Amino acid sequence: MKSLRHLSMALTLAALFSAAPALAQQSNPVVPRPISTTWTDEGAFQLTEKSAIACDAALEPQARYLQETFAASTGYNLAVIPDGKGKICLTVDTLRVPKAEGYVLEVTRKGISICGHDAAGVFYGIQTLLQHFPASIHSDKRQKGVDWTVPALRVEDAPERPWRGMMLDAARYYYDKSFVLKFIDMMAMYKLNKLQFHFIDDSGWRLEIKKYPRLTEVGAWAGSDEKRTGGYYTQDDIREIVAYAAVRGVEIIPEIEFPAHILSAVVAYPWLCCTGLQHEVPQQHFISRDLLCVGKESSLRFLRDVLDETVALFPSSYINIGGDEAVYTRWEKCPDCQALMKREGLTEASQLQGWLTNVVAGWMKERGRTVIGWEEIMMRGKVETPVVALIWHNVADSIHATAGGHKAIITPASHLYFDFPETSTPGEPQHATWMPPISLEKAYTMPVNDYDPTSTTLGVQGCIWSDQFIHGTRLQEILPIDEDRSERYVEYFVFPRLLALSELGWDKADNRDFADFTRRLTDQFARLDAKNCSYRVPEPRVTSLTENADGSYTYRLAPSVTGAAVRYTTDGTYPTVHSTLYAGEPVTVKRKSDLCAITVVTPTHYSLPLYTAPDYSAYSQYGTYTTSWQPLQVQTVPTPWRIECTGKISDNGRYEVSFIGERGTAHLRLGDLKVYKRDELIATVSQSATADPAATYAFTVDSFEAGTPFFIEVTASGDNGNDTSGLVFIKKAE
Repeated sequence: MKSLRHLSMALTLAALFSAAPALAQQSNPVVPRPISTTWTDEGAFQLTEKSAIACDAALEPQARYLQETFAASTGYNLAVIPDGKGKICLTVDTLRVPKAEGYVLEVTRKGISICGHDAAGVFYGIQTLLQHFPASIHSDKRQKGVDWTVPALRVEDAPERPWRGMMLDAARYYYDKSFVLKFIDMMAMYKLNKLQFHFIDDSGWRLEIKKYPRLTEVGAWAGSDEKRTGGYYTQDDIREIVAYAAVRGVEIIPEIEFPAHILSAVVAYPWLCCTGLQHEVPQQHFISRDLLCVGKESSLRFLRDVLDETVALFPSSYINIGGDEAVYTRWEKCPDCQALMKREGLTEASQLQGWLTNVVAGWMKERGRTVIGWEEIMMRGKVETPVVALIWHNVADSIHATAGGHKAIITPASHLYFDFPETSTPGEPQHATWMPPISLEKAYTMPVNDYDPTSTTLGVQGCIWSDQFIHGTRLQEILPIDEDRSERYVEYFVFPRLLALSELGWDKADNRDFADFTRRLTDQFARLDAKNCSYRVPEPRVTSLTENADGSYTYRLAPSVTGAAVRYTTDGTYPTVHSTLYAGEPVTVKRKSDLCAITVVTPTHYSLPLYTAPDYSAYSQYGTYTTSWQPLQVQTVPTPWRIECTGKISDNGRYEVSFIGERGTAHLRLGDLKVYKRDELIATVSQSATADPAATYAFTVDSFEAGTPFFIEVTASGDNGNDTSGLVFIKKAE
């Protein structure tokens, strides 16, 4: 960020779609894959500067979008003719295309027709059309010497699920408006239609509220002087973003987080919390215990005022109220909150959240809006007004929505939180670690039932959280040279998994085919390049691996990105863009780990190397590998040894950490063990043991916070010297 300045088709068509030739599906380059593509032998359409765009008058914004896209890359400034005639024709016909957001695209040698059920359907038809042009059609700079042709075809298409969303966290880290617009562009390119805009959290308030100016004057900034970071969106910014998204079929859903994650508002107006104490906007990630004081009429009036201004800015039929990760200790001690509990006949402080959700859901219903929130909003007391819950713990939790008469959106952290890395390969950038990596395949193959208008689940949503930016300084820009490292970091983690999400939301479960998706994906990277969108370059593909009679291994490789090179080494060293070029020949190495190969897209954009992880299967009884020790790390006198175990501690419960001695003439002697959440001591184990062959400590975690680092500190020393090495494992006890 530049942080001080700073995105079922009807049954009458079903038979047509199912009858599509197998060849058409195999030849289809588009993501998400259309329901039906039929190729014809009529030749190709040639785009020229005389190819005017005709459109229904109401579709002029979409026609202008197509005009501007063509103009940027081809240099052709095509005429746009509302209610006229042209080589390219955009229309709406709800009888011809009966399902919302559906479209029919027809390309012949003579012209192009896109007919949609609605404006969004027309826009999606445009996206499918663009993906049949050469990839450079997406460039914002004129491309010379390109044959701007599209093959003759007919596409009939519509989405499976009405909710295909992404969440962008601009609260923990402020993104410039230009990046938000780009993020919306990239969502729309792959037919995602809902953007949950996370405006408010402990570390920042990003939405201008006229009635409460200190929210952005104070709550939008952290630090001071040259270390000051933050920013916010003016109401004019929001109107621009909403209008921009509307043309692209993207609905912006604002998230005004409460009762927790609201410290930035409390800093601006201390009277909003139960204690009234003054705080500072945090510069390091943590979850504040200060909640909105639900027992004060002034706090409720503030909330209503904020929501009134928010509703006026956003035409979305949904308002997201957050509602996750509240800790109720402040409410339990607050006289005002306790008095409210008594008046309402509530027995637990957590039920106050259900009461508040009911109140707010009622306000929003009066304004024609439906409340959305994280799944906690339907699990903290009875909520009478139907709401929509974002299921982020476990897909099976959607059953709570069914039981309560609510709706659900599937966004589990285990599959669709893109701030987790794709792999555990050494070298992945700083990332969230409280869950295992989420591979492209894991995201693509997430179990989700097909949509039915009577079903509880509306669709799927991915999330990109920004708390990694306030875990340290490694990702921050250097303001005087106007860097954009953080935006490129976000794109690295979101892409290409956003493309997997798009197909997860667009297609039926039985139609999804990961092998076919990865084939199409190899060509999509060129389109991301043309859009100047960063992405995680996938490692080279291993097309064959043979174990030879002498114990050596022979590999054959292929690039994972069309047109990219593969560079490799055979001595286990990290390859560079200057390493040996792979030209298709078999490569033989003594050990699997001796081969290291990277995909090279450009000299400055390449993958991590192929990585052969150590085999710890012999230690599976001890849990997950965490770290190791070697002689040089071991002191001969008792010394504190701090071990990061973020990600290994992933929930509340009882854990065991085991120290396994492997080699050496000495042994590792261990003393007391302490468990820290960030810098807060949460458990102590008084014990003495020797890792000969194993030493195990058990402890309990009962205050887990997602996104928060955890550490173990144990006193260790070498017994009779430091010639000892071994492994450390952690597991959650059954």
